[in-house]
Amino acid sequence: MRTGGFSHTRGMCVPMDRLPVDLGSRSYDILVGAGALDRLGEKLAPLWRGGPVFCIADERVWGLYGAAVRTALRPTGSCSGLTFRSGEPSKTWATAGRLLRDLAAEGMARDGLVLSLGGGVAGDLAGFVAASYARGVDFVQLPTTLLAQVDSSVGGKTGVNLPEGKNLVGAFHQPRLVVCDPLTLGSLPRREIRCGLAEALKHGFIADGMYLAQVQSLSEHALSADPAALGEIVAGSCRIKAAVVKADEREAGLRATLNFGHTIGHAIEKVGGYRRYRHGEAVAIGMVGAAMVGARMGVCDGSVVDHVRAAMGRVGLPTAAPGLDADELLQAISHDKKTERGRVRWVLPIDVGKVTVTPEVPQRTVVRVLRELVG
Repeated sequence: MRTGGFSHTRGMCVPMDRLPVDLGSRSYDILVGAGALDRLGEKLAPLWRGGPVFCIADERVWGLYGAAVRTALRPTGSCSGLTFRSGEPSKTWATAGRLLRDLAAEGMARDGLVLSLGGGVAGDLAGFVAASYARGVDFVQLPTTLLAQVDSSVGGKTGVNLPEGKNLVGAFHQPRLVVCDPLTLGSLPRREIRCGLAEALKHGFIADGMYLAQVQSLSEHALSADPAALGEIVAGSCRIKAAVVKADEREAGLRATLNFGHTIGHAIEKVGGYRRYRHGEAVAIGMVGAAMVGARMGVCDGSVVDHVRAAMGRVGLPTAAPGLDADELLQAISHDKKTERGRVRWVLPIDVGKVTVTPEVPQRTVVRVLRELVG
């Protein structure tokens, strides 16, 4: 049932999935379960080094869940909130600089802890601030959107946008813990849940056809904010991403496959001013576009394009970007942060559950696909 905020389960023994991300000295757990946010103090106690605790969140999310976080941490210590304006346009160098100065003014220390509360913007921004302050302080991800729970909260990628492109400034800085509570997703509009499903579908297309089918079968319940369905989707995606990050923490090889749909998707976000399309929507269009590129190159056949397009359409995600300018998209793609030696690394599907990474994509093929997507 869709609710307007966080449902408390204090006092109950709530089962949680514990999914380890094995990175040696940087290892951490992902906890997935209804009511997990209520148990935050208990789970943080072994990790907390005694310093000040600051929670970075956008203004709306802090209003929804700030009190719950403070209450959960009361047995451990106090927590101060630092907020920013909601939305991707806030993920900037200026916002990060202001938050860093706020931490300094409030007495942040090297034994302190930064909590990131919210969606992907909050996670990227707070993680970057934590990576930068005093050359790195501990931080914990508390994702409250489906997109962040299934994808961006795991793996240690942090960063901010520049006018020239998305996430061009950033650092790898692994969290100490990720806490995913499906009950926090009850406050999301369906559009936001669809955005999260785009990333979950992506994990299926790149790594696991059975998980892809599971996401599709659970999507109707997920769109109704059913905690059990959402918990299954989150746990499944986190298992896939944890395995990829363990094998390739800093994107030297396998981890690049997680960028399926993102080359065109990031360009769509930028050309649309980070307002016309949300991240998950842009990635959905980008996955269709990448499949189209793959089909034109003979990497996959047309049935894969049909499968990707149908999967996105089934959950109400867009599969084209009418009205955007193909030349502007091409220019944005050329500034993609995944460019190496002047060439963009494309993630192209071979079949369901299998992709390849290649820089050998003719520009004329990209131009034709972009024109089809915007036509």
